[in-house]
Amino acid sequence: GLEIKPFEWEYEIAKFDLTLSVVEWNGQLNCMLEYATSLYEEATIVRMTKHFIHLVDNILAHPHTKLSELSMVLEEERMQLLRDFNDTKAEYPRNKTIHQLFEEQAERVPDKVAVVFEDKQLTYRELNERANRLARTLRNEGVEAEQLVGIMTERSLEMIVGILGILKAGGAYVPIDPEYPEERIRYMIEDSGVKLLLKQSHKQHIEFTGTVLNLDQESNYHKNSLNLENHVQSNNLAYVIYTSGTTGAPKGTLLEHKNVVRLLFNSKNVFDFNEKDTWTLFHSFCFDFSVWEMYGALLYGGKLVIVPKMISKNPIQFLQLLKDEEVTILNQTPSYFYLVKDQELTHSSCDLKVRKVIFGGESLNPSLLKEWKDKYPDIKLINMYGITETTVHVTYKEITEIEIKDGRSNIGKPIPTLNAYILNEQKELQPIGIQGELYIAGEGLARGYLNRPDLTAEKFVDHPFIPGEKLY
Repeated sequence: GLEIKPFEWEYEIAKFDLTLSVVEWNGQLNCMLEYATSLYEEATIVRMTKHFIHLVDNILAHPHTKLSELSMVLEEERMQLLRDFNDTKAEYPRNKTIHQLFEEQAERVPDKVAVVFEDKQLTYRELNERANRLARTLRNEGVEAEQLVGIMTERSLEMIVGILGILKAGGAYVPIDPEYPEERIRYMIEDSGVKLLLKQSHKQHIEFTGTVLNLDQESNYHKNSLNLENHVQSNNLAYVIYTSGTTGAPKGTLLEHKNVVRLLFNSKNVFDFNEKDTWTLFHSFCFDFSVWEMYGALLYGGKLVIVPKMISKNPIQFLQLLKDEEVTILNQTPSYFYLVKDQELTHSSCDLKVRKVIFGGESLNPSLLKEWKDKYPDIKLINMYGITETTVHVTYKEITEIEIKDGRSNIGKPIPTLNAYILNEQKELQPIGIQGELYIAGEGLARGYLNRPDLTAEKFVDHPFIPGEKLY
């Protein structure tokens, strides 16, 4: 006489992080996923179930194919990864070179201060004319398109003149830090094959069989200061930066004019740089952050303040320089910025003119920026990720109170003219939320490595989704 009925009950504690239970019933497999809500969002689990069903369908349709060759990515997700997340196509001055854009600014704001170093400065007219005079000398020495020219200088006005002079002559500059060990300097000169070296007369003597021109020697400057006829195209080399060589001998990365131009000028630009901005050249010209600092200032008609070596090593003095020069665009590695931040927070006054802090070069810890954001809520904090091979920057993310509160580093989304993909070992797209390796495509990719066709082929691979293009 017992009456039996089901007791409706649902336990609310998952026994494991994630459990997939499969029961066969009436000739079908019924699956149930149980998950810890403290670890997974419902959307993640729903996506996972779709991937699982899609994978099973693929296995049934292709039973003899290796698992590693089957994709879990749904077609709508594939389109999201390829199209929606990479909607970065943008126009830019495709036929312009770096020095042509600088010459336009020199014509537009000739009397504006272009570059400052300690107690010296040059206006746009003065810098342009001096670079023109040097460029004519370089042309007379035989410099032409695609020719590499070494430049080994300390931070100085001559350094900027030398770089622009090489570009105007049609060559590509190879920056060499005079403080590098002699062995590294010799390697870079030999590997790059430079036949012409620009330096300062007071720097140490090095063994060099080519031609040496001292930038501080007036006789090396031609009398004619007019702009030269342009001998290069946007797809010609602009510079070769040697990476640190942590995985072996340093390797020279080949960058073209267009790589830099599209970084700073495009129809979807995420920055609003202008002639009222003052930038610091804080980083060594052997580090590609300097490319962003130099041309961000000079190609927009802004002012570039070259930070003396000793000041760059002293956060207190550097902070004072930011105030004295009324710097508006600050580019920093996070580790050094934390030191500057700590110094600034000891002052009650809010006398910085900075409007953007752009981070790069290292992983950022947003939680360490809280007090700075409290003091300067209007300064935009921007986290960017990139490497020499992709022309300084790849992604952009503004760091707001949300990121600071969460304390989670976020490199954001690809900038205009670049695409970013997360792929597996077979170079297939990984589903959303699944880790893999980051691949970059687009018009910021370097040409490759100098004298290293094997390494170029290994790192700059064929694009699996766009025929004829490359991925780094």
